[in-house]
Amino acid sequence: MNKEREGKISRSGKPKEVGEILEEQLETSLKEFNRSNKGLFMSAFTAGLEIGFSILLMGTVMTKFGSKLDPETLHFYLGLCYPLGFIFVIIGRSELFTEHTALAILPVLSGKVKIKDLFILWGIVYGGNILGGFLFSLLNVKIAPAIGIISQASFHDLAYKLIDYDSWIIFLSALLAGWMMGLLGWLVTSSQETISRILVIILVTFTIGFAGLHHCIVGSIEMLSGMLASSDITLGDYLRFQSWTTLGNSVGGAVFVAILKYSHVRV
Repeated sequence: MNKEREGKISRSGKPKEVGEILEEQLETSLKEFNRSNKGLFMSAFTAGLEIGFSILLMGTVMTKFGSKLDPETLHFYLGLCYPLGFIFVIIGRSELFTEHTALAILPVLSGKVKIKDLFILWGIVYGGNILGGFLFSLLNVKIAPAIGIISQASFHDLAYKLIDYDSWIIFLSALLAGWMMGLLGWLVTSSQETISRILVIILVTFTIGFAGLHHCIVGSIEMLSGMLASSDITLGDYLRFQSWTTLGNSVGGAVFVAILKYSHVRV
């Protein structure tokens, strides 16, 4: 056992201490605060586009196999589709709001950034993600049915399953998803190699997708696609979903990851 552990350390370098992870996250976050607003927005807009490929794959699987598989098996396959867009975004270093709910608050806790600047950064990243996701939704709803890979009914079904709950359930589900996304950022920072980071991304985001937890950016694209494809999904449905998932994701990442991690390292 000791030899195996020593071999692991020699291959990947000294394991990072929790303080090292915090310092690296602080450094990364400060770099984002120092970026131009235009560069930050374009990176967030790119992330909104890229993460939409999860919905493209999910819709294709639902359309092609929905009538051939039992609901439990189909649900499992849809969960496997969920990580695709996250891999594109996180490994490609685009800016995703649910990563910043935990990451961007660390410089505020350390006193290096004002809370006003935090809300400005969150607004830029969130707005870029939503606009990028909206553009992807337009392309997806226009192109996918035309080439026969996703049916209009699949867009409706993917969206409807997100809103068929009371608002407080959506909020708590989003809180868990935001918590997991904050932990994902922490784990990706602690990982030494790209392949290990990809595995961590797959594990965490598959859990979010398979458990049916609510993510305000991926879910926004699902809801927008459903709204564009079906009159059953209304603007009111979208706004209710978006408000509660955004709040839940923010609380989950900021409180249960950033504040707790910072507290037990610094105290």
